Amino acid sequence: MLIRLEPGEPIPNFSRQWEDREELLVALNQSLVWLRRNYAKQFFPQAGITHESALESLERFGQILRTTYGPEDFQKAVEDEFQLYKSAGWDGRGGGVLFTGYCTPILKGSRQQSETYRFPLYSLPPDLVKGPGGSIVGWQTNFGLQPQYPSRTAIEASGMLKGLELIWLADPIDSYIAHVNGSAYVELKDGSMLRFGYAGKNGRAYTSLAKELVAGGRIEAASLKAIRNWAGEASDEEVCDYLNRNASYVFFTPIEGTPHGSLDVPVTPGRTVATDKSLFPRGALVFVEGPSEERALNRLLFDQDTGGAIRTAGRADIYTGIGPDAEKTAGEMKVVGQMYYLFLK
Repeated sequence: MLIRLEPGEPIPNFSRQWEDREELLVALNQSLVWLRRNYAKQFFPQAGITHESALESLERFGQILRTTYGPEDFQKAVEDEFQLYKSAGWDGRGGGVLFTGYCTPILKGSRQQSETYRFPLYSLPPDLVKGPGGSIVGWQTNFGLQPQYPSRTAIEASGMLKGLELIWLADPIDSYIAHVNGSAYVELKDGSMLRFGYAGKNGRAYTSLAKELVAGGRIEAASLKAIRNWAGEASDEEVCDYLNRNASYVFFTPIEGTPHGSLDVPVTPGRTVATDKSLFPRGALVFVEGPSEERALNRLLFDQDTGGAIRTAGRADIYTGIGPDAEKTAGEMKVVGQMYYLFLK
């Protein structure tokens, strides 16, 4: 789902990114780590891009970052050596991309269940069968392999995951936030911090809570703040009803260090973008373009993750970091722009 830019079409201004070359090199290295694994070759060609092209493009871009003398020299080198492709976008013809944000929230929790802490995050269940690349094959039961793993409603109502609880949270919306973002840091009463990353999901279709609440007249506009305000006033039954409209369910694993994306390399705040991996080449160099005042856009990133809601060429998620500020930024981000992929000519 990439459209080649033809000669004469406008090219984004990359020059300001030269000032951020040290930060870019850190994120670039994570993509290189993944692309240099033999395992990565199975995901290419993708969108007409070969594994060799993806790897060589990043290696050469790193050289350009290290050897150019300033912003103008950097811009010229990129224009001379790289071919740009834009996302096919929402209409399949380059119509644009809706950018939203995701983060690693810091939540309050407990190792033990109590009247206060009642909402668990679960580890990956052993009866969830995965295929190559993490795809969900089905549910292994005593009656054989079933094509679908149970939905959120069935998981919550049945208690089928009892014994797989990793941590208990006080608020169902905190659990929802962890699921949507795919990672969470949980602060215990003694001030210590536990870290959890993405382990997998049940393979069911994702339904946006925010969209359901807007459609139901519960909130006027989609934002994390509006969702929290609604949940604070709604009954437990109403909150449960709306959460269960999302059949998708995410599982977690304890981690050390920073969270990893779907490529199993650390994600970098402001430099990792999540896309539909059935459409776009993994690990690639991307420029996200949007309104000039949008700080999270108009910058170079790397395609290192995916997400439950990211299922078309017209959607992408930008990782904003860890903690309250990152959560606020992610919760408010909703802007239309364009996404360009860069590969050697």
